Amino acid sequence: MARRIDVTGAGGVRLAAWEFGDPPKTDPVTDGPRETDGSREIDGPRETEQGPGVLLLHGLMGRASHWASTARWLSERHRAVALDQRGHGQSDKPPRAAFTREAYIEDVEAALEQLGLGPAVLIGHAMGALTAWQLAAKRPDLVRGLIICDMRASALGAASQREWENWFKAWPVPFATLADVRKWFGEDDPWVERPTPSRGEFYAEAMQESPDGWRPVFEPEQMLESRETWVYDAHWEELTQVRCPALVVRGLDGELGRAEAQEMVRVLPRGQYAEVADAGHLVHYDQPQAWRGAIEPFLDGIRTDFKN
Repeated sequence: MARRIDVTGAGGVRLAAWEFGDPPKTDPVTDGPRETDGSREIDGPRETEQGPGVLLLHGLMGRASHWASTARWLSERHRAVALDQRGHGQSDKPPRAAFTREAYIEDVEAALEQLGLGPAVLIGHAMGALTAWQLAAKRPDLVRGLIICDMRASALGAASQREWENWFKAWPVPFATLADVRKWFGEDDPWVERPTPSRGEFYAEAMQESPDGWRPVFEPEQMLESRETWVYDAHWEELTQVRCPALVVRGLDGELGRAEAQEMVRVLPRGQYAEVADAGHLVHYDQPQAWRGAIEPFLDGIRTDFKN
């Protein structure tokens, strides 16, 4: 199960966090809320006997529910929380909100503190991975470990931003049915080189029903605004400032090339590398079992250090 916890991000933006696993129990004596991990009760931040908390950060256009499969198995050994970042999922999408790098980073910083989750392992996909390593550089006290999934550290440039602007314009919205969503993003989208059902499922999860059909749960203009704040710059310097153990994961057919991924590992003071075959950019959707196999040994090492 997943329960929603609202937290307040930068500028007062309301963010929806989703905790996977059993909710806090009620103390039979005081009848007040106390946290439990199933074997012992804890006053204050809840970390299981097995390992530290984990915060999952989706990429641009994503939402917390994209992490459901990962979060469920994580919750067996960790307190696992996925965050709907500003402008995404069920978090607020105020038209005048800041969609800067600083705002995204401060949101995660606030979430970790308000949830009592830190120091936590951050698992980020794409833009969420960038936010994760930037926060790890800024607040090492809040981050125990870091998993970077298919996010480049190099600048992508103006041409990339224009491609995204044109891509959004090409979407045939509204979609009449979710089946149409799955087909377009999994087969008909010009960016799809071969039929990819998992990609169709990923985007179907990012849609909501409206009176005239199915539309994205986010505002495309806010996504472009968010992307514009990092697409023109390289982000290698922040990687050098990450002091915790860090795992760089790439899909073999993803957007992060092998040479750049291995250079990121070299630049990270405690970097490690993993690769998932038969996976594209949406590694955790394309190959969920192989994704688990790639990150679980790293998490086991973090958990061992935590227990010691």
